[in-house]
Amino acid sequence: VQDVFTASTHDFILFFTNTGRVYIKKGYTIPEAGRAAKGTNIVNILPLEAGEYVTAGLAVREFDDSFLVMITRMGTVKRLELSSLNTARKAGIRALSLDEGDELIEVRRTDGEQNILLVTHDGMAICFRETDIRCMGRDAVGVRGIRLKDGDYVVAGARAHEGQTLLTITENGYGKRTPFSDFREMKNRGGFGVTCHKISDKTGML
Repeated sequence: VQDVFTASTHDFILFFTNTGRVYIKKGYTIPEAGRAAKGTNIVNILPLEAGEYVTAGLAVREFDDSFLVMITRMGTVKRLELSSLNTARKAGIRALSLDEGDELIEVRRTDGEQNILLVTHDGMAICFRETDIRCMGRDAVGVRGIRLKDGDYVVAGARAHEGQTLLTITENGYGKRTPFSDFREMKNRGGFGVTCHKISDKTGML
C-alpha cells in the first residue's frame, strides 16, 4: 500500500504518475470492493503508458482556487493552480515537465499560505514558504526545492503545520517525532537543509 485517503463517489480522484502526468476519474467509476478483496488493477482504470505508474493521489470536490505543490525525487518543486487541471481528457494531461532521470513522487494540496517541508533518504530536511515558489503553467519544470548531496534523493514532502510534528521512519523501523517549530528559521528554498533524523547502520536510511 502506497497511499490511503478518503473520497466521496462524487469527488474527482486525481492520479499523478512518475512521469508528471495526471489522470482524472470520478469516484463512482472506481469499482467498490469488500475489505478482503484484492481490488482492481489500476491499468484497468487508467490508460497508463509503458513504464508509467501512479505515485500520488488526491480527492477533490471541485477545481477551486486552491493550489497543488508537486515534489520530485531530485528535489524540484512546482506550484500549480488546481483549476488548470480541469479537463475532460481521458488520456491524462501533463502536470509537470521533468528533467532527465527525475520523477514525480508527491503532490500536496494547499491554500497558498503553507510551509512546505521536504525530507531526503539521507535524513536531511528543508522547510520554506510555498509563496517562494511562483505559480507556473502545466508544462513548466519547476524550481529547486532542496540541494542534494551525491546519492541522496527526496523521499517525501509535507505541509508543515504550526504546533504539529514531523514523524520520520527509517528503513529498519526506527521512528522519531520532531516539532515543525525546529524548522521555523529555515526559510531558504534551494539549500541543503538540516539533519532531521540521525542515520546510522542500525537505523537504516529514511
